[in-house]
Amino acid sequence: MRQTTVLRTVLSAGLLLTAASVGLTEAAADDASAPSVATGRQAPASDALLTAMQQDLGLTRSQAVDRLAAETKARETERAAERAAGDAYGGSWFDARSGQLVVALTRGSAREAVEATGARVKLVRHGERELDATMRRVDALHAPAGVTGWHVDPEANSVIVDVAAAQQDDNDVKAFVARALKAGPVTVDKTDKAPRTLAAGTVGGDPYYTGNVRCSIGFSVYGGFVTAGHCATPGAAVNGWDGSYIGNFQGSSFPDNDYAWVNVGSGWWTVPVVLGWGTVSDQLVRGSAEAPIGASICRSGSTSHWHCGTVLAKNETVNYSQGAVHQMTKTNVCAEPGDSGGSFISGDQAQGVTSGGWGNCSSGGETWYQPINEILSRYGLTLHTA
Repeated sequence: MRQTTVLRTVLSAGLLLTAASVGLTEAAADDASAPSVATGRQAPASDALLTAMQQDLGLTRSQAVDRLAAETKARETERAAERAAGDAYGGSWFDARSGQLVVALTRGSAREAVEATGARVKLVRHGERELDATMRRVDALHAPAGVTGWHVDPEANSVIVDVAAAQQDDNDVKAFVARALKAGPVTVDKTDKAPRTLAAGTVGGDPYYTGNVRCSIGFSVYGGFVTAGHCATPGAAVNGWDGSYIGNFQGSSFPDNDYAWVNVGSGWWTVPVVLGWGTVSDQLVRGSAEAPIGASICRSGSTSHWHCGTVLAKNETVNYSQGAVHQMTKTNVCAEPGDSGGSFISGDQAQGVTSGGWGNCSSGGETWYQPINEILSRYGLTLHTA
């Protein structure tokens, strides 16, 4: 029997039916349209990115805008400069002080062609091929714990091996360093820091935060994850369950639709998993074949965790107070505030992201989701599958 009482939409972000959600949307829209300093032209990035650059790099807004423009030019120059350098190429790097791409060359005869691309030239002894070959030889060695890492440094024109200062006299460390130095151009640096893992995978059902709003991850896609559109507007910064920065909303639609996607960076990565919250084992995602009406379906979210039910209807328009959302799928799975954006999965097939509903997980209710394949098609995304 169709629900005839007033629909109590949860729109599961916890405050989407309050004035706060409207305020957040308006603020985000204002920021996105703000012109860059002095020039009056549109900013080349989201306000959230520019703010992060100011805070983390110690820049003014104008300096952040100028740096992004210089970095864009450097990216465009890099391929042309590498082609111009030929086998004299020794790597390249962006020099933040000058705002230029610097290209290392083993022969001065290539300088004119490289400088014609807009890059600056530095003459070096070792080419990129030699450095890469050295890196592969060091990779083949077994490293003790006192060696914290190694990498090709084109500016230093060497493979840099980092050794924990407190363990530099360890016999195993000394033996590794001796072998590494024979591998090619290698420089050993001492460090007082030891690396540790800080990041996490984007797991369906896990929480994320945009300002004072908590929502849930839907599904990992290559480059990010999908979620509900009502959780935030494009450009909004996203922090993970541990408070660390993940990325920003790259696209978002609500009402009419209720979907969005967030890019993933800063050490986070995507994984084809939906969290089972201990109720069931975590579920691998192997595709997005659509379940028929009447099929069993389960939902994972950061508030009410794991619950299951059946598909009741498809292509339903849900008329929230903020406006109608079309082509939704209806289920009798419960949900609560904070579950928004979370995963609906049938077996190992992704179905959609949680939008809203009525009721709760104590007394029961119904919940709608936005189908996953529409989201993937809209933004040109590829589902991360096992």
